[in-house]
This record gives sequence, C-alpha cells and structure tokens, in this order.
Amino acid sequence: MSLRPAPTRIPSGGAPATVSDVRQRNRTQALRSIILAGQTSRAELARESGLSVASVTNLVSELISEGLVIEAGSVASSGGRPVTLLAPNPAGAYFLGADVGERGVAVELFDLSMTRVDTEFRGGREGEPIEVIATDLDEALDALRERNPAAWDRMVGIGLGLPGIVESDADGRQVLYAQSLGWQPIPVTDLVSHDIAVFAENGAKTQAMAELWDGAARGVQEALVVLLGRGVGLAIVTGGELAHGLVSSAGEWGHVKIVRDGLLCRCGGHGCVEAYLGADAILTAWREAGGRFEGSGWRAVGELLEADKAGDAIATGVVDELVATLGSALGGLVNLTNPERVVIGGWVGLRLMESLAARIEAATRSQALTRPGSQFELFACRFGGDTVALGAAMMPLGVLLDEPRGSRRLS
Repeated sequence: MSLRPAPTRIPSGGAPATVSDVRQRNRTQALRSIILAGQTSRAELARESGLSVASVTNLVSELISEGLVIEAGSVASSGGRPVTLLAPNPAGAYFLGADVGERGVAVELFDLSMTRVDTEFRGGREGEPIEVIATDLDEALDALRERNPAAWDRMVGIGLGLPGIVESDADGRQVLYAQSLGWQPIPVTDLVSHDIAVFAENGAKTQAMAELWDGAARGVQEALVVLLGRGVGLAIVTGGELAHGLVSSAGEWGHVKIVRDGLLCRCGGHGCVEAYLGADAILTAWREAGGRFEGSGWRAVGELLEADKAGDAIATGVVDELVATLGSALGGLVNLTNPERVVIGGWVGLRLMESLAARIEAATRSQALTRPGSQFELFACRFGGDTVALGAAMMPLGVLLDEPRGSRRLS
C-alpha cells in the first residue's frame, strides 16, 4: 500500500480516465497534502498540484463541507491581502493503529491530523496464544472507546500491524499466517470483535507505511525498511511502492538462511537471519558467552551496549559479531535491491542505531559490492516505537483519502 496520490489509471478495456476519476484523484491529493502540511493555503496547494486556484478552491470547499478541512486563521502576504490558512479538522475523522506482538498489543488512537490522541497497552506476558492476543485487542479497544466516546462516531477503522504473513484470499478476506509464533492461520477479522472496519498487514510493512508517509523514506523511490525486534522483518520499497510479491509475503528476510544448518529459528528452520539478529538470539549469545543481565527486552539490550561501551570484553565480542552479521545480511540486500536508503527500526534496531549506526553502515558497505554499497544512505526510523502502530493507522486513513467526493459529512 502507498499513500502517495496514484497516477491516473486507464480502466480495463483501454478507456481513458473519466472526469470523475480525475476529480477524485485531485481530492485525494489535496486532502493528503493538507494533512501532511498541517497548515497550508489554497495558493500553495495549487502550486503543488499544478491545478488552477479556482479548481483548488472548489476542492477545498467540498472538503470543508465534509468536515475534513477547516480554515485556521490567516497570515499577511506580500500583496497586502491576508492569506487564509487551511488545516485538517482534527475531529473530522479518527483512526486506530495496533502494534500486535506475541507479548501483547499497543493500540493507538489518531485524529485526522495524525496526532496521537490516546494509547492503550494490553498483555506483557511471554508467548501469548492468539486467542489471548484477540482478547487483549478487544480490551484495549474497550478502554479507548470508554475514554474517547466522541471519536467512535467518526471512526474510520483499525489497522493491525501483525507478526506474520497477511494474505488476502479471492474474496478479499485477510488471513494471518504466523508460523514463527506457532499460531494457527486465522482470519484477521476474528482478532477484533468490535463492530469496526479492520485492515491488516505485516508489521514490517506498516512500519514502512509510516516512514513513506512522513518519515525517513518519504519521497524515496527505492528503499529497504528493516524491523529488528524479537522478530526480524523487512519491507522493500521499489518505485515508491511497497513490494508484496505474489500474495504478500515479499520481504520475509528474517527467514532467509544465512548459515547452512545453523542455529534453530522460531520458524522451525535453521540458520535464519532472525536466529542471529532477533532480540532473543542476541541476548542468548551474550548469556552463553558469560554475560550477566536480567530480562529480555529494551533494558537488557541496552545493558549489552553499555557494557560494550565500557570496555567489557565479553560484551564487545558479542557486539562485534552482531555488527558483522547485520552488515553481511544488509550488504546482501543492498546487492539485491540497490536501494537509495536503508531505514532501520524496531525496538532492537533503534537501540542499535543509537550507538552503532556508523559501524553498521561501514559493515554493510564492506559486505556489499563497491558500487551499490556506495549508493545508499542509512537512517533510523523517524517515529521510534510508535512506527508500526502509526503505519497501521495509515490503512484506514488511506480508505478515507480514497472515499468518493462528498461521501463523509460531520453529523
């Protein structure tokens, strides 16, 4: 999925796009630009879109009548006449995004300006079964609805960033396949009992949606967006769009084998990237080398990096091996895809980028061919720990952007 305005498409049969198609595309572009800008003007929208000011004025009038855009004051102009500013109406629509993992869920509520309004966490236990995850989701939604009843009157839907492959069948029904977690395939709609539109995608891809929208991958045509957490994921951006493959599993980099008959992975295979670069793998390597620490999360990974920084020989050996392995795995991806930008996120990835970004970049370049290895830039995800949930909320936002003109009005 991409939230960039789509080019005018030629419908099947070779017929040119209709006037209605073009107007809908222009509406989508105008609303998207207003949300991204936060504040803009009719003249600026006209310059950005190439449309006449009169056409933009008509589009804006429709968006105002739908309750999606408001006039937000004015500023002086060089010509002396004040310029009216436009902004998204925060209360015009609401969206939910959920970061779903095997230890629970984080559900975030966003308004139309894509400002986070509220957050609810549920879970926190080790290895929750899928049925418990579904209960966690419903309890989180119950809590958010109780605290924000007005938002539900204008709720577009919930997007789920899920730990596995999300496929759509011939009838459009989405099914989650989470082999690594031992969950049986389950229809996505079974995860939420609330009467609300549900959209879903792999969490690495929702992370990329957020970064494409207004993060480190915005405006980039060719990129790799890496997720390093307990699991390891990847979204491939090509031509400014997410690559999905035949039915959606493109980017399952975490289960690419990098060591023949290597370490056992949660998926049941041996030698997977995740078996060396996932959080549990990193901390197991430290423990087996003689490291002493508590926990298995953010704090424990931080302790490893602090111990390395302090000169602890055991921690330094583990970190050196980690950087070398990550550089080798990323270098292969650089050779395969020739990205302009490599973006690293996930809670482990963000931890590593805080202190090891330069080393990771050098290791990746050293393991790639010289030419493609010199052509990428390395960035951390812009939105930190909220990236997966924010990207998931982009799915219902995309539905709103593509709604037919005039179909949504404030009650």
